[in-house]
Amino acid sequence: MFYYLAKTLGFLILPSNAALVLGLLGLLLSFIRRAQRFGRFLMGFALIAFAVMGWSPLGNWLIQPLEERFPQAAIAPQTRIAGIIVLGGAVDTHISTTRHETALTDSAERMTAVASLSRQFPDARIIFTGGVGSLAGQIWGDITEADASRQLFRSFGIPDERMLFENRSRDTYENAVFTYDLLKPRPGETYLLVTSGYHMPRSMALFRKAGFDVMAYPVNYRTAGPQDGLRPFYAMSDGLRQVNLAVREWIGLLSYRLSGRIDEIFPEP
Repeated sequence: MFYYLAKTLGFLILPSNAALVLGLLGLLLSFIRRAQRFGRFLMGFALIAFAVMGWSPLGNWLIQPLEERFPQAAIAPQTRIAGIIVLGGAVDTHISTTRHETALTDSAERMTAVASLSRQFPDARIIFTGGVGSLAGQIWGDITEADASRQLFRSFGIPDERMLFENRSRDTYENAVFTYDLLKPRPGETYLLVTSGYHMPRSMALFRKAGFDVMAYPVNYRTAGPQDGLRPFYAMSDGLRQVNLAVREWIGLLSYRLSGRIDEIFPEP
């Protein structure tokens, strides 16, 4: 139930979607004599919201605290890494299904990082976790991210016996729970967690809650750092996407904390 509710409400509360809904509502009200003034106000508000979100550095301000929270772990030479856990979200399951090849999204660094990490830690298992996250993909019968990733990892030269795939999870919470059930980690085992920088705080909180001893390995940064705090966006679509990503992640942290799925709203390194 939580998954379906999150997907439905998540669509409605994305800032760009919310602004569009307000603008359309304002347009409808502008045709009603008694509500014309309010309708025009809503349209003006929506237009300003689009401009601010699309062109200003707002998206960078919102996403930077998420990206800076967990730096890449400094791993001591004597540290034994039992496994490298790669979170889904980097595979377009629909295109992968129709084109019969692994199609990566703009989060591709989650996948490409595996090539170097597998050589850096030759004794570590490679664990990928991800099923079909979208409701539409489940209806259409898309290939799972895990199944689409197998051939890609083979092309990196990783032998099958080193790889494990969890293909049932639909969100980050299920990533953590199902991966724990798959691995049943022993006390003292340390795992490296690979996901996008903005997604790392929620991921670390969930995997810790599930019972893992994890070290963060964030990739796929969306900003260059604090210096991007004054950088506006040239294309409105880029700014809107940045705001959407950041707001969705902050709301995810809040909702997971309120539901008891994580212990901290903004986990510490």
